[in-house]
Amino acid sequence: MKYTMILSLVLIFACSSPVPTESPAVFETGKVPYERIVEANQDSLNWLTYSGNYQSHRYAPFAAINRQNVSTLKVAWVYQTSPGLLEVTPIVVDGLMYITEPPSTVTALDVGTGRKVWTWSPEMPSNVKTLGFPPANRGVAILNQTVYVGTLDAQLFALDAKSGAVRWSTRVADNRTGHAITTAPIVVKDKVIIGISGGEAGIRGFLDAYDSETGEQAWRFWTIPGEGEPGVGTWEGDSWKTGAGATWVPGSYDPELDLLYWGVGNPGPDWNGDYRKGDNLYTCSVVALSPSTGKMKWYFQFTPHDLHDWDANQTSILIDGKFEGEKRKMLVTANRNAFYYLLDRETGEYLRAVPYAKQTWAKGIDKNGRPEVLPDTEPTEEGTLVFPSLQGATNWFSPSYSRQTEYFYVATREMGSYYFKSKVEYEPGEFFLGGGEQALQGDEAKGHIKALEATTGEIKWSFDLHSPPWAGVMSTAGGLVFAGTNEGNFIALDAFTGEALWDFQTGGAIRANPISYGIGNRQYIAIAAGNAIYVFTTEN
Repeated sequence: MKYTMILSLVLIFACSSPVPTESPAVFETGKVPYERIVEANQDSLNWLTYSGNYQSHRYAPFAAINRQNVSTLKVAWVYQTSPGLLEVTPIVVDGLMYITEPPSTVTALDVGTGRKVWTWSPEMPSNVKTLGFPPANRGVAILNQTVYVGTLDAQLFALDAKSGAVRWSTRVADNRTGHAITTAPIVVKDKVIIGISGGEAGIRGFLDAYDSETGEQAWRFWTIPGEGEPGVGTWEGDSWKTGAGATWVPGSYDPELDLLYWGVGNPGPDWNGDYRKGDNLYTCSVVALSPSTGKMKWYFQFTPHDLHDWDANQTSILIDGKFEGEKRKMLVTANRNAFYYLLDRETGEYLRAVPYAKQTWAKGIDKNGRPEVLPDTEPTEEGTLVFPSLQGATNWFSPSYSRQTEYFYVATREMGSYYFKSKVEYEPGEFFLGGGEQALQGDEAKGHIKALEATTGEIKWSFDLHSPPWAGVMSTAGGLVFAGTNEGNFIALDAFTGEALWDFQTGGAIRANPISYGIGNRQYIAIAAGNAIYVFTTEN
């Protein structure tokens, strides 16, 4: 492991819109206590957690960059990362930006110049297993003065935020059986919450919490219930033992309700349901857990007995609003299965679902939230054409919710696949698929950035992309939506109309989520593209 260090910290206060002002609470420079993340909605100058705030709005409350001046955006600096797939969402705290570089390196950068402050790389075996996913890492979490990161070989590390020195490490799972960590952690109170990858290897999925000071495991929630547990009857025989249900994208948290919401992946084997008859709980679901104990309060399953690899790992967004005239605390999500859902986040009650992209597998969603599956849509030996593709109408990349427009923004993939079914035997640490798929390419594959009215799912506008995207979006108080494309274009759209206002060619495919931060009165926008971190700001 190597360390280099240059101390460069800037005193920054939490703030709100166009010209930042001091927030009611002032925190010690370089420290991020839990209370500071709770108040992230008011902080324009930092990006303290994966989705910007606990509610996962990915909304920047800063309007220094806006519809009037976004056309003057220029590159402020560029940092070249190590080679590999870059899917990181940076974290920004008081003058330092924390990123991950492929496959599991953590680097701290000066936010004003891009100068490297320190870097740390874990020691990992050369034969790390990545079954069904690329060797990527989506970022870090920070609490107080400690940075937390999961590694591709399924370890969790705590690093000193000033130097990168290791404070503790723990083994989360055995990579030899297909387990890996690609997700960013999130921190809640004194717990570090981390998910696991490996659904295509027939693992039994889980979500873990660790003590932030010691690394001791606080709890484990099994996403696939075991013998004698509620829900195990939705798995025929012993199929629960290889049921998958990975948890590879960060969840959301409601501090008032003290509930953690996390999406769960597909069942295993992916495409042959004969091995796992039943609804297969809690795959393709969102679960609401106590962050203190890991006990489940409620769940909602989007796609029972999934046969198309439609993970529910999309980050859910928490909003408060009116549904049919009644005030509700809601969870909203654009699911991989092409339906947009509204749930009551206190109880898990189903409220509404509407399609937001092309789908050919369901007649609709019934009054209880269960899909009305159309006949002849299951995978077959000959192949069955179904929309969406296994990559879904959207995927792991983040949506956004604007408190200004009250729209839900999502990058969508309009794409179908021929789904195939085959026999399979489980072998630990090997693919456990039961079939495959062949996606429709060319003119049959489309992409869009869409704005949905958050409490109805009504599509307000749609912006066409050249191809189905792999990048997320961010909305801002300046009336903007930032998004990236496979072709390397980083774009700014009018949040109200979808009109294109700015476009920059980065030279590399964008497979990450944008963020915003500030230095004084100046706003910056950052995105990972190709093998680089690009940071932009306006001329004045």
